[in-house]
Amino acid sequence: MLDRIPRFASCDLAIDLGTANTIVYVPSRGVVLNEPSVVAIETVNGVKRIKAVGNEAKLMVGRTPAYIEVIRPLKGGVIADIEVAEIMIKHFIQKAYGRRSFRRVPEVVICVPSGATSVERRAIRDAASNAGARAVHLISEPMAAAIGAGLPVAEPIGSMVVDVGGGTTEIAVLTLRGLAYTASVRVGGDKMDDAIVSYVRRNHNLLIGDSTAEWIKKEAGVALRPKEGEGQTLYIKGRDLINGVPTEIAINQMQLAEALSEPVGAIIEGIRIALENTAPELAADIVGQGIVLTGGGALLSGLDTAIGEATGLPVMVADDPLTCVARGTVLALENEQFRIFTY
Repeated sequence: MLDRIPRFASCDLAIDLGTANTIVYVPSRGVVLNEPSVVAIETVNGVKRIKAVGNEAKLMVGRTPAYIEVIRPLKGGVIADIEVAEIMIKHFIQKAYGRRSFRRVPEVVICVPSGATSVERRAIRDAASNAGARAVHLISEPMAAAIGAGLPVAEPIGSMVVDVGGGTTEIAVLTLRGLAYTASVRVGGDKMDDAIVSYVRRNHNLLIGDSTAEWIKKEAGVALRPKEGEGQTLYIKGRDLINGVPTEIAINQMQLAEALSEPVGAIIEGIRIALENTAPELAADIVGQGIVLTGGGALLSGLDTAIGEATGLPVMVADDPLTCVARGTVLALENEQFRIFTY
């Protein structure tokens, strides 16, 4: 079987196509691009053209005139707008190579959520192919996360990985080069941002944007209430919904823990269901191995502790969890024993 899987050259790409961020990894150069999955489109006299992609487009969120639209082509970990996704992928591939020329169009390995349908997978393949890839191979996101975290996926040992992304949380139990159990929970960093926006609006009559909510989450977001006091306090600005004027309020970590309780609870519930559906022998392995968290959402302060308290199992955050999936994807390019996981 391994002989039928194509060999990859140094010019090939591994792409972690995420709802919030896209990471491009070139085996010979490491991570060459890590930018938001955002595209800004300008419409002039009925003609649409690309205004900005990635970091430049992210700066425009909530700050555009009527003729510029900022689009996130991926929702819930899968492509929602294939035309814009093709533009974004092509831009990132070209940017990853810079001005360097390459003799052939690269082969690309892209990670996809375990729960992606055949239609959604075909959309990802088509987007990468139309963007210029000579061949497109897919790898399951939880498998890539486990490989990147260094879990013994090829051994007869049960391992559990929880990849908290922007649009989805991938939960999987792995053993002997396969997924013994997998589930894709449509809760991630975006839902956490939405929860903060809703909480501030409901409790403070203040309207804030998604970018502000994301900043709040990164600066002071917590999964558990502070043991003493109210924790760190942030001053945030937005529009007062009663008076209709810009204003500033204070929000603390006690309030943020309350705001994030619903999305955090949904992730914990998904993990509990996974554990309930795990074979006894694999469950015994997980007791010893613990649960490994990957993805940008794993950086939420106290999330590992909250999961540990709810399950009674040891929980660890992988080294550099944000790029863990990308590292696992590139190992599928470089290492013979991991190529079996691509399809």
